[in-house]
Amino acid sequence: MTAPLTPPHQPPNEDPWQTPQGAGSTAAHAAEAADGTDTRTEVRQAAVVTVAVALSGVLLGLLWLWLSPRVPLIAGDSAVFLKDTEGEEAIGSDGTFVLLALGFGAVSALLVFLFRRRGGVPLVVGLALGGLLASGLAWLVGWGLGPDDVVTQARAVGQGATFDAPLELNARGALLAWPVAAMLVHLALTALFAPRDPEPDWVPFGAPYLPADRQDGPQEGR
Repeated sequence: MTAPLTPPHQPPNEDPWQTPQGAGSTAAHAAEAADGTDTRTEVRQAAVVTVAVALSGVLLGLLWLWLSPRVPLIAGDSAVFLKDTEGEEAIGSDGTFVLLALGFGAVSALLVFLFRRRGGVPLVVGLALGGLLASGLAWLVGWGLGPDDVVTQARAVGQGATFDAPLELNARGALLAWPVAAMLVHLALTALFAPRDPEPDWVPFGAPYLPADRQDGPQEGR
């Protein structure tokens, strides 16, 4: 019988390029956890932005009611007539809403950008959805707090009296002015002033890749 062969002595593994066992999976799990946390944070921030922007539609509705021109009507015997058949008050009402909505959209985009400079898809979606809800809320506020319906006012004022028509939004496309302005302004601010991601290190084709701590050459004593 012969004695079992003893395996030759193997030097310790000092290869700097070899990744310790389990390090790769640990780093991958850490990256996935960080991405999940960032996504949940962005969704929560987007929800806050949506609610805050939507509630600001009340202010837009009040300003629209205050600044919008009135359409004068005359109560007849059996019908209601326009006092000025060539007046442009109805168009002016829609134009006032659009101009105010564009201004509110730009201001809301600026405030959201200052709130979180890095942007993000959930934040932009929340900003656009909040702007659309705010426009609808402003329309309801202006219409609800404005003059009563034509029939009620005509009966109240009597024949031959002049009264204001209810505040209406004839161009439904005006509801898109706020979200469109908000997205465009936020996109411009993000492109101009948002922090940039670090540029990747370019390695010539065929050259071995060296980590940042080993690119200055071999260290002394090795």
